[in-house]
Amino acid sequence: MTRSKILVLIPARMASTRLPGKPLLDIAGVPMIVQVLRRAQEAAIGRVAVATDTPEIAAAVTAAGGEVVMTKPDHPSGSDRIYEAMCKLDPAGEAEIVVNLQGDFPTIDPQSISDVLPPLADPAVDIATLAAEIHTEEESLNPNVVKAVGSPLSGRRMRALYFTRATAPHGDGPRYHHIGLYAYRRAALERFVSLPPSPLEQQEKLEQLRALEAGMRIDVMVVDAVPRGVDTPADLETARRLLSQT
Repeated sequence: MTRSKILVLIPARMASTRLPGKPLLDIAGVPMIVQVLRRAQEAAIGRVAVATDTPEIAAAVTAAGGEVVMTKPDHPSGSDRIYEAMCKLDPAGEAEIVVNLQGDFPTIDPQSISDVLPPLADPAVDIATLAAEIHTEEESLNPNVVKAVGSPLSGRRMRALYFTRATAPHGDGPRYHHIGLYAYRRAALERFVSLPPSPLEQQEKLEQLRALEAGMRIDVMVVDAVPRGVDTPADLETARRLLSQT
């Protein structure tokens, strides 16, 4: 897959309640959204842009030399935001793969961004995502840790059967912490945003279940570690410490 066929989109908005103004908080001298932009650029898999409804975020990205697209403020999800951004940035439909990278992953390994792509070499796969093996009981029991349940296809790839906040699967054997980074085929993203919220999606509060309930195939690549999201002041300090060392 050539770089011209891949679009990496980073949705960002100011809606965080625990960390007001989160995308613009300083991490190692630049706003967090710029750190995420840099990780995506370092992955070097395709065109990178930030999708936002906030002029201040757009200004920060532009000042850092990044590409930005303004989107409507009332999207129900990040998937809807990146769909609008895709349509605006690529109206001719040249991009075949759209990567949705969360805007609060400033310390993500650029290799992890690249790792989401291999399953889409299989034409049967609609969406690809990531997970990492869980190693603690605390993580297994935490409902804020989404578990990816799937059938192994190879050493580092699974076909997703379900995603849940419950401790699953039951019994001995590995469990996997889902990482909210997705690569969609363009047609799959178009279909996904056209679907109404599904029953299990609404029950579990997990958007990706809409795709599974509609019969779409999601494959999961297993990576070594979960990237540190920034949701709390403590997360922010950790990210600052890590990136000040680079």
